[in-house]
Amino acid sequence: PTMSDADDLKALSALLNGIAQKVYYGKSEISEELLKSEIYPDASQEEFHTLHEKMRGLLKSMASADMDQTQLEAFLTAQTRKHGGVSTEQAAALARFWKAHRARVRDSLQTQSRWEPGLRALNWRVDVQTASSRGQTSSTPVALVELELGRNGQDSEFVCLEFDELRVNQVLKKLEDIQKHIDSLVHHS
Repeated sequence: PTMSDADDLKALSALLNGIAQKVYYGKSEISEELLKSEIYPDASQEEFHTLHEKMRGLLKSMASADMDQTQLEAFLTAQTRKHGGVSTEQAAALARFWKAHRARVRDSLQTQSRWEPGLRALNWRVDVQTASSRGQTSSTPVALVELELGRNGQDSEFVCLEFDELRVNQVLKKLEDIQKHIDSLVHHS
């Protein structure tokens, strides 16, 4: 029995959802085999694999470019004209899916690409410490730096660092090296 267009679109939406769950929402228990048996039980292994890979590839392109409405329409139109691309129905299903999931996919990609814990805030001040020995008063400035660190969904932790002038200069030198390295990479590419 062949699927009606409506059934076909329902199945395709379910497939896109399954791929997103696995690739973007961290549901590693969702396998290609599971998706096939649940959504396309009558398709051959090869047919399903081809469809799965095509849809996964298209979603990946849409997600990595974080396509807006205009980009998405241009992209999908090009796909429908391409030999071995997608049908207009499939393009419509992809567009609908992307409208509903774009923000969540973007958040998920940002979370996946972030080092944990992240820096939430940085505060600093300079204190002048005075010390007197044998009637001689000396004052040395110290920089106090407070870092607010946190993991997603958890309370912040605070780390306080104290730098004398020498340490501050070492940190600045390191940052300068990093800046030079970034500049050299940017100008070469």
